[in-house]
Amino acid sequence: MQTYNNYQNAGLLILRIVTAAIFYVAGYYKFPYWSAAPEGISAFMLFTTKLLSIAEPLGATAILFGFLTRWAAVGLIIIMAGAIYVSQFVYGIGFVTPTSAGWNFALAVLAECLILAAFGPGKWSIDYSRTRK
Repeated sequence: MQTYNNYQNAGLLILRIVTAAIFYVAGYYKFPYWSAAPEGISAFMLFTTKLLSIAEPLGATAILFGFLTRWAAVGLIIIMAGAIYVSQFVYGIGFVTPTSAGWNFALAVLAECLILAAFGPGKWSIDYSRTRK
């Protein structure tokens, strides 16, 4: 684990909080698919949505507390890469659209996860206390 100054630790903590909040909200909006599936959704998409409704909040919790942060970030990177792929190649959504965000938001969240995977959670985390002897 690298050593950082307090400003860097605070920056990583803020990044973890913001990233976790994004994935908590994303997971929350997928929970209605457990009770009633919309018409026209395939069984694969329904299964994937249900799986993501569990994986996103779990990854968010790990990142928020700084527990297995790099592994959680890599899992969320895979999710975001899939979100970009589906937005771009399945639905044909551009980088930005005139009326709403395109896949630019997913790219920004993917970058957040890349930073956490590369630099770790910082000193104010469970990972840091686990590696201290």
